[in-house]
Amino acid sequence: MTSPRRRDFTPAMKRRNQHLLKDVTCAQSAPLNVAFILLEHFSMPAFTSALDVLVTANLLRDVPFYRIHTFGVTAGSVRSDLGIDIMASAGLESLGQAQIDMIIVCGGYRVQLDEIPLLSEVLRRADHQSCRLGSLWNGSYFLAAAGVMAGHRCTIHPENAALFSESFPQLELSRAPLVVEAARFSCTNAGSALNMMLEAMRQRHGDDLARSVEEILACERPATPSPWHPDQTLPAPDSQHPEALRTILELMSNNLEEPLSMSEISHCVTLSRRQIERLFTRHLDTTPSRYYLELRLTRARQLLTQGNASITEVTVACGFVSTTHFSHCFRDYFGMSPTRARQQR
Repeated sequence: MTSPRRRDFTPAMKRRNQHLLKDVTCAQSAPLNVAFILLEHFSMPAFTSALDVLVTANLLRDVPFYRIHTFGVTAGSVRSDLGIDIMASAGLESLGQAQIDMIIVCGGYRVQLDEIPLLSEVLRRADHQSCRLGSLWNGSYFLAAAGVMAGHRCTIHPENAALFSESFPQLELSRAPLVVEAARFSCTNAGSALNMMLEAMRQRHGDDLARSVEEILACERPATPSPWHPDQTLPAPDSQHPEALRTILELMSNNLEEPLSMSEISHCVTLSRRQIERLFTRHLDTTPSRYYLELRLTRARQLLTQGNASITEVTVACGFVSTTHFSHCFRDYFGMSPTRARQQR
């Protein structure tokens, strides 16, 4: 049975563990309905990158942040640029009747850039209803063709920039890989789709949720259970921290199975214990011992939820003196036993 947590992680470690904690700082709200409009030959990598952000956010709260729908121009399957067919939820005629908060037009390198009258009608109606509109790759062409981009900046894949400027000379086209405004957002390719969605999420739900999703996607993407390996990765120290602090953090990260004493750390960096404590207080708002414990618990959580290591193996790999001590510390922070945490994956 889950029990109330008695201790809170420091902010950075909390974001790394949100999948299990599920207490992201965010105003409670009903799920937003998001519609992806898949055009023939849409970019599958761009679509899945954008989708990944929303799906990951939904893992961080019992009530989902987003309800996701896919639409084709007509009902049925839509072929992606990879030759893979995706079965859309419905055609555009159904989208006009749905309650949607956000629409994202999914373009791609081989998408034919001709106005689609029904799509334009849907986008204009959504604009009148103050629906947030976005695009992937060259999807912004269709937003412009619908007449819903007046007063807004956007971007488009470089291959299509000349056509866009010629077709819509009155609109401001950015050369940036992504543009995110309160009511409009766009990106140029698959590589910028993830960051575009993170920024759109940040504007709507706040920095804590966006950074929590970013931590998961950047640091812990492989998630299928795999044979246990002691070198499950932890995020690298922030490059903006002082060099001495980064060295200490790396020492801690590289010595989890047999944690270093403060005396050993002090000797390695030629700083006094007091100097080390001041570094942690100033830059991480915590103590060295607490950070080290949270780092070991974060590694333990990774091993429990991503691999098949036994509780004993995780205990040893993360430097705890006994399974009892490990279970006690784990429950203190996560509000559940290591066994229960494993069942959450």
